[in-house]
Amino acid sequence: MDFRKAEFIKSAADPGGFIRDGLPQAAFAGRSNVGKSSVINSIVGRKNFARVGSSPGKTAQINYFLIDGKFYIVDLPGYGYAAVSKEERDRWGRLMEAYFASGLITLGVQIVDARHKPTADDLTMMRWFRQSGVDAIVVANKMDKCKKSELPANVALIRETLDLSQDDPLLYYSARTHSEREALLIALDGALNLE
Repeated sequence: MDFRKAEFIKSAADPGGFIRDGLPQAAFAGRSNVGKSSVINSIVGRKNFARVGSSPGKTAQINYFLIDGKFYIVDLPGYGYAAVSKEERDRWGRLMEAYFASGLITLGVQIVDARHKPTADDLTMMRWFRQSGVDAIVVANKMDKCKKSELPANVALIRETLDLSQDDPLLYYSARTHSEREALLIALDGALNLE
């Protein structure tokens, strides 16, 4: 699997735009300021592949990136950012609900902040993945901003808050340094059953 062979395909602003071609879809979800786009950029080895904004909340549609012609990274709108209108948040919510109900998700990738307890919105997103019947990988981004001595307690807090078992994948990651990139690629490859 060549994760560097990546191309942007389209953005979907409504359910009519969802891609339904049968290829696996790995849906990436996370708070607006958690570095979701940076994680995607790190995975594909390109600095500005997925949009990275100076202000949170830039991903307002569902964005599809085709990886090696074999599966999609699906970049979902960031959540939990208060500086957008209620009408816009409601639109995002309806779009997300439609996508989660579509049966198109193969794998969930939940991005959380390695430094903090997951938020109520993070927990809601994890429940959506579970209710959709798909496996999810939790990626704790920004580990480079944590002291090594803090990591064990942070791991325990994230597992407890998101109700993860010891068998549920939780990967520490740094989109800035690409630390643990190989582990994430292996996890994606294995979870999607790609050849």
